[in-house]
Amino acid sequence: MNDKNQELAKVEKKLTASERFTNKVLAEFGGSVGAIALTEFQKRLAQNYFISIDAALKTAEVNRQKKKTNKDPLPVAWDNINMETLSRNVVAYARIGLDPAQKNHINMMPFKNNALNKYDIVFIEGYRGLELKAKKYGLDVPDSVIVELVHANDKFKVLKKSKDNPYENYDFEIVDAFDRGEIKGGFYYHIFSLAPEKNKLVVLTMKDIEKRKPKHASAEFWGGEKDKWENGKVVGTEKVEGWFEKMCYKTIVRAAYSDVTIDSQKIDDDYLRVKQIESEFTEAEVEAEIDENANKNMIDVDESSYHVADATDVEIDKVEETIPAEPTPKQEQKDKQQKEPKNLVDMADAGEPY
Repeated sequence: MNDKNQELAKVEKKLTASERFTNKVLAEFGGSVGAIALTEFQKRLAQNYFISIDAALKTAEVNRQKKKTNKDPLPVAWDNINMETLSRNVVAYARIGLDPAQKNHINMMPFKNNALNKYDIVFIEGYRGLELKAKKYGLDVPDSVIVELVHANDKFKVLKKSKDNPYENYDFEIVDAFDRGEIKGGFYYHIFSLAPEKNKLVVLTMKDIEKRKPKHASAEFWGGEKDKWENGKVVGTEKVEGWFEKMCYKTIVRAAYSDVTIDSQKIDDDYLRVKQIESEFTEAEVEAEIDENANKNMIDVDESSYHVADATDVEIDKVEETIPAEPTPKQEQKDKQQKEPKNLVDMADAGEPY
């Protein structure tokens, strides 16, 4: 290393995590410390990403230190983050306009990259993030999208396109807003104001919603039963109310905006980068599954196998899970199998959907 590089390395080492993060992002945007290329909006987004990631790292580190066994020796800290990859990813999502300070846009969580002995940051898009992407890159974007849950006591009638009906439509009436009954399903409606013949109504039954429910859905989100622990032992089960209605709602919203076809002429480098990130995420899932199931008879790849650095305790819009401060080895193994996030999309979208 020459004298100039050594001097630069010394300066970089003295910088705070925030300064190093900002410099990396500036470099990716095409600017430098002396000639900032970021707009005010982009600078605010970069700050929001740093704040959100910093909070996720601190939570993950607290949980790492709680572990009595199988504790990763590498601290979850900025010095151990893969900054090259992180800065490129932050720029891609920021240019698209996803803001971690806004509810249900995007969340970040650290996971261990054993090949580099560093932590990478997983980006999980919320349903509002999907909406923003659909509007920016869609081929035929509806002027508005209506999403509703239909309960047993509501009145809902589908009006299909026919010789007597020029475009798809529906009748929907909430008879009693204070006693709507159980959820029967829902629908989304794409509206094209200037071309109503293109209006699109899609109905999802509860069976359709259940199909989209993750195989290992967390009771904290979808409701149901989970193990009850006392003194490091399972003593039975306890019922968790969860956020079932909101999870059903956001499932339909995701379906509504995923149904917007992407315009190939609008695809830019940022969109391609995001698709690459999603592909890398899938590859990491497979690698984690192979590592976890080595020497076993069957490998069943799903989202539950992807190891996130104790993201279970990350607060997502006031929906959180907790683990005992001093888990026993047996309990810790149980936590490893059941308490790690089983569906990162749910964690990105949990909370108030409006």
